[in-house]
Amino acid sequence: MAASTSIPATMHAWRKHKGNPEPVWEEVPVPETPPTGFLCRLLASGVCHSDDSLLTNEKQRPWFQEKYTLGHEGCGEIVKIGSEVKDSRFKVGDRIALLAVPGCGLDTCTECSRDLAQLCVSGHHSGIGQDGFFAPYAVIDARGAVKLPTGVSAAEGAVATDAVMTAYHAITRRGEVKATETVFLFGLGGLGFNALQVIKHIGARVIVSDIRQERLDAAAKLGIPREDLVPAGSSVQDFVKEKGLEGKIDTVLDFVGTNQTFQDAQNIVRLAGKIVCIGTLNLENTVHMKMGIRKRLTFIFSYGGQLRDLEEVLDLISKDALRPQVETGRLEDFPRVLKELCEGRIKARVALLQD
Repeated sequence: MAASTSIPATMHAWRKHKGNPEPVWEEVPVPETPPTGFLCRLLASGVCHSDDSLLTNEKQRPWFQEKYTLGHEGCGEIVKIGSEVKDSRFKVGDRIALLAVPGCGLDTCTECSRDLAQLCVSGHHSGIGQDGFFAPYAVIDARGAVKLPTGVSAAEGAVATDAVMTAYHAITRRGEVKATETVFLFGLGGLGFNALQVIKHIGARVIVSDIRQERLDAAAKLGIPREDLVPAGSSVQDFVKEKGLEGKIDTVLDFVGTNQTFQDAQNIVRLAGKIVCIGTLNLENTVHMKMGIRKRLTFIFSYGGQLRDLEEVLDLISKDALRPQVETGRLEDFPRVLKELCEGRIKARVALLQD
C-alpha cells in the first residue's frame, strides 16, 4: 500500500552499542515494512528507568543484538501496511499505540499459547535488545497495534504502553484487586501514580507510602484522604499500628522493591494476604520464611502486560477515568531527559516528541 507521505531512506536514532553505556545518535536505514505489520511514523516515545538499565547492564538476553535502537514505549501514525495484514480495522493515517513485546503469536510457542506473550523469547522486543522507538520511524506487527481512541494524546498513548499498562496488569490480572479490599501502595513514580488511579477507579481503599512529600500531596489532590497517606520519612509499620490497620491490609503493591519496602510488606499484610512485586530497586530481597508460612502469604511477581490490557487502559484514559502524568521533550534530548529521570528531577514520565 502506498505511503501517505514521502519516506526517507535513512534516519537518526538513539542506539545501544554493546559495551558502551552511553546512547549513540546514529544514522540508520528506515526499516522495511513487515508483511504482517506496519511502518509507523513515530509521534511520541516514552522514557523509562529501564532505558538506563538497558544502557548500563551488559547481561544481555538471548535475542539481544550488538547494536539496536532504544525505546520501548511508542505511539505512531501508520504510513505503510504490510501485504499480509488481514485486519481491516487499520488504515494508513491511523494513530496507534505500539506494544513493545506482542510475542510471536504461534500456537507452538510455550509462552504465547499460555497467554503470556510478554514473556515470549521468539517475537520482536522493540527497544529491549532489538530495534525500538527512539527514532522517527519504527515497525510493529499488527498483533502489537492498538488504535488510539479519540481524546488520547500521542504522549499519553506512548506511556500507556508500559507505565500505565504494566501497573494495570499487576493490579487487575496478577493481584486481582477488588473494590472490597484495602490496598497498601509503595511508590508514586511513573508506574505507581498510574497504579494509584487504577486502584481508585476499582474502588478499593488505598494506603500510600512514598519518600517524597510532593508526590503524597499529588495523591491528596487526586482525592486520597490525608489519613491514608503515610507521611514522608515515617515508619510504615508504626503507621499501620497507629491507624488500626493491622490485619486489614489485603494486598500490598510494591512499585519500589527495596529491602525495606519488601520487609514492611511482609509485616503489614494480613493473614493469607497478597504481596505483588513490580519494583526492582534492590535486585535481591529476603522472604521471611517463618512469617510467610505462618501468615500463609502469597507472593506474586508481575511483568509487563498484554494487548487487552493496553486496549483497556487506553479506553479508561479516553473516558478520563485515568490520566497519566506525562511531560514532553524532544527526541534529540533523550540523554539529558534520561539523566534527569534517574536523578529524580522528573515527577512521573516523559514522552519525546518528533520535530
